[in-house]
Amino acid sequence: MLAALSFLPTLGFYMVGEEGSYTISSLEMWHSRDWLGQTIYGQHLQRPPLINWLTVPIATLIGWSHVLLVIRLITVAATLGMAVWLYWLARKLFGDKSFALFAALCCLSLADLLLYRGWLSYTDPLFGFFIFGAIASLWVGCEEKHKGWLGLSILLIGCALLTKVFTAYIFYGTALLVLFWQPVYRRFLISPAALLILSSALIVPFIWFASLPQSSGQSGAMAGEIAGKLSESDGVAYLQRLFVYPLDKLIWLFPAPLLALYLLLRKRVCQTESHQQHFKAALFIAGLSILPYWLAPQGGIRYLVPVYPLIALICARLIWRSGDAGQQLALRWFTGLIAFKFVFALFLFPYYQSHYRGENYVATAHEIGNKTRGYPLYVSDYRSISLNIVGQIDLDRWPLTPLYYPPANWNNGFLLSMESSDTGSQLVEKIVVAKDAIYLFCRGAACGQTVPTMTLPTLK
Repeated sequence: MLAALSFLPTLGFYMVGEEGSYTISSLEMWHSRDWLGQTIYGQHLQRPPLINWLTVPIATLIGWSHVLLVIRLITVAATLGMAVWLYWLARKLFGDKSFALFAALCCLSLADLLLYRGWLSYTDPLFGFFIFGAIASLWVGCEEKHKGWLGLSILLIGCALLTKVFTAYIFYGTALLVLFWQPVYRRFLISPAALLILSSALIVPFIWFASLPQSSGQSGAMAGEIAGKLSESDGVAYLQRLFVYPLDKLIWLFPAPLLALYLLLRKRVCQTESHQQHFKAALFIAGLSILPYWLAPQGGIRYLVPVYPLIALICARLIWRSGDAGQQLALRWFTGLIAFKFVFALFLFPYYQSHYRGENYVATAHEIGNKTRGYPLYVSDYRSISLNIVGQIDLDRWPLTPLYYPPANWNNGFLLSMESSDTGSQLVEKIVVAKDAIYLFCRGAACGQTVPTMTLPTLK
């Protein structure tokens, strides 16, 4: 309960990282009524928009000034939902309510999820919620020979595609392959009814890509983004990554993996595994899912969010088998991390935002809005700092049209750019926010107005 409550203070933080991209794309969807396209500055991102579909009706209901809160609530709900899926799966597979609760707590106590990824308004937790929900439903469907759970898994993996990218089907296919390898499940999976249900997994991607304009190129953009992660010209850097990757991920997912490794090395995992087939299946699904990201030359930890619950399940099972002493040790670490989360959320991160990045984004957005009022304002800067500033400007301008990329021959108004020069434009001011420079240009009548120098808060 405390782990879940620790997410409440994070809902009021200023925009972080690239959170502005989701407030912007949701606002633009509402204004353009283009329900199939996710856009920023009016430019299509070639990404599916399920997170925007969830955001728009709620933000419309409670007010668009709360759009960031809405997206974070969706993220937190997805994070807690992954823990619920894990509780359900663990209880079905291992038949122990206490262990299922322990596994769910283990999942919520993964540092990356608890401190950062679990509340940040990106698509990763929602993507992970649908993928792991699909894997859990598939697994329980096989265990109980239940076609309804199998059908639910197909629906959930379709939602995962509509959330982010079709790598969702690779996670799902990996789980399906591992479960099919077990004779106890194989007969069910090759039954006519199961095969019919599994074949319907192709319906959602077919309908989705068929519904898009032929010129959208979304499927190609998805494939290109994946291919980009596989390119690497520096062989030394790649070899370094192969060695550093496991240690880096152990640290990000502290404390459960390190505790499990510690107990294994100390030979304190002394109880025999009573459900060996389930433990091995979880190990193979997680391992095969992680392997491509380990071997790929590029890719951050957020790509592993869909298997966070499986990692937690494996670690929880090892810790559980170490007996009361190991379980109590883990609970002390979980409690300590949750206590730190409250300190982080109530004091440390608010201090960071008021002294370095966060509050100054809002102040800069207000100043730019006041300085450019009455004239068109365009933007061509896609950096995270500008996304957050523009996201706030869009909220300040509501219900006016959000800021868009400048048309080819714009001749009057202002432009926010990351470049220090712009042909045909006059530089109004260089704005420095948290050591990042943004340039404000003008053209036409906008250059004739008096534009006072910005007075931003002094933040270190």
